Amino acid sequence: MSSDTGSGVGAGRYAPSPTGDLHLGNLRTGVLAWLFARSTGRSFGLRIEDLDAARVRAGVAERQRADLESLGLDFDPPLVVQSARSAAYAATLAGLADRTYECFCTRREIAEAASAPHREPGRYPGTCRDLTPVQRADRRRVRAPALRIRAEGAQRTVTDLLHGAVSGEVDDIVVRRNDGVPAYQLAVVVDDGAFGVDQVVRGDDLLSSAPGQAWLADQLDLPAPTYAHVPLALNAAGRRLAKRDGAVTLADLAPSGWTPARVLGLLAGSLDLAEPGESVTTADLLSRFDPARLPREPWIVEPGELGTDRPAG
Repeated sequence: MSSDTGSGVGAGRYAPSPTGDLHLGNLRTGVLAWLFARSTGRSFGLRIEDLDAARVRAGVAERQRADLESLGLDFDPPLVVQSARSAAYAATLAGLADRTYECFCTRREIAEAASAPHREPGRYPGTCRDLTPVQRADRRRVRAPALRIRAEGAQRTVTDLLHGAVSGEVDDIVVRRNDGVPAYQLAVVVDDGAFGVDQVVRGDDLLSSAPGQAWLADQLDLPAPTYAHVPLALNAAGRRLAKRDGAVTLADLAPSGWTPARVLGLLAGSLDLAEPGESVTTADLLSRFDPARLPREPWIVEPGELGTDRPAG
């Protein structure tokens, strides 16, 4: 694992899902991921997380990259596209075969079990962990199974550059969905390991998943990365920023005079890296960047701040 200050090796990455254009919060996280990587001498890659084919929209991945590049972010090869890496995930799953078990639970069943008294919220209750072969065969006739890896109550601590040491008990992680698609948790760990990613910068809504992903990396004999979980952008109601909040993508903001350079200034101001209205470049931000001085609270995006008072259609 690379040190927190970097060593001229290793890589960071930004990994959007091509389900819609990037909004201001996504762009802000992308800028931060670039700054963390470049300020520590790391390469910086783009990964397209398109395994959830039902939600992928044609042309979105290309627009996402164009938006990021218009802000001044550059990417090092290769471009990683998860849908092209099925063989790597299949090989990993085959290697875990003696440690996985079939799980037939629906999300609703897991949620209802997790809400029972004395049950830790969000944790898988182990319903399918010790089914007999006959029980599994019966359930298989009703519902295709997902695969989970046995964690046996393992504990894992990760180092986060903004949150410090973060510990958690590892759940029995889903490594393959019941539709046969490799699960997100498996794919991100395999990809980070395969492409030398030793620094993961992403929204702090994913902080709780870091101990499990680091533990899974351990099981695959991969080095776990250093993490930086950064504050989200929220709307005026305190909810995660989304398309429904109006003009929050570059395309939506453009008719109101928001150029990519102006948006970069807005993002920089929200990170205390620029004065209000200051024109900056990513090179300027890199020279000013200090993770210790980053805001720790969410960025509240007000419509008035963007020169628009209502959603844009």
